[in-house]
Amino acid sequence: MPEPQAHLLVVDDDERIRGLLQKFLMRHGFLVTIARDGAQARRLLDGLEFDMIIMDVMMPGIDGIALTREFRQKLSAPIMLLTARDETNSRIEGLEAGADDYLSKPFEPKELLLRINAILRRVPQVQSEVGPKMLHLGMVRYDIDRGELWHGGDPVRLTATEAQLMRIFAAQPGQPIARETLAGDLGRDSTAEEKTGQERAVDVQITRLRRKIENDPKQPRYLQTVRGAGYMLAPD
Repeated sequence: MPEPQAHLLVVDDDERIRGLLQKFLMRHGFLVTIARDGAQARRLLDGLEFDMIIMDVMMPGIDGIALTREFRQKLSAPIMLLTARDETNSRIEGLEAGADDYLSKPFEPKELLLRINAILRRVPQVQSEVGPKMLHLGMVRYDIDRGELWHGGDPVRLTATEAQLMRIFAAQPGQPIARETLAGDLGRDSTAEEKTGQERAVDVQITRLRRKIENDPKQPRYLQTVRGAGYMLAPD
């Protein structure tokens, strides 16, 4: 089974640098999400888990050192700081804030790559001992713990019923769930006369959810219909 891609968050207010880093790192096998400033990085970290954060120091609003200090209070992911400043004091300040490494601009991309790989090799691989916390559905990701759906770096709004359906499917990925079971789990217990209508209501909710997950909702890849068995979530 292939190793899962490490997911990196790159935070830099320079659009050109963000784009270059994203392309370079993706070419070398990483999954890369980008943020233009500290505020966007906070929103992403509220909904996604990252294996490593690569962050510029000099940014408008809150700078990279202050963000490192903030993130270190709740995150264990390694943090690398990038900066045009090469003074010893600022390097020490970043490391004292909780950064794992510090690279001064301009730098050789190959050096960045070597440092990233070295840091990731040192991180204990404990996630494989527990179930996955994130389900990947193409460009869409579902955070199991938070019950949140994300498309790239953007949150996808779910209705209460859609959120409940996702929780049900995420608990049993790859397993078909009958329409009758889904209707019951959604709190739609009914009399015999009402059962058909309730199951059709589930069909409508499935159709709406597919619009938020699938590239082509009419030919679903991830939220599949299993003939005679119901519906099944089939993550990557």
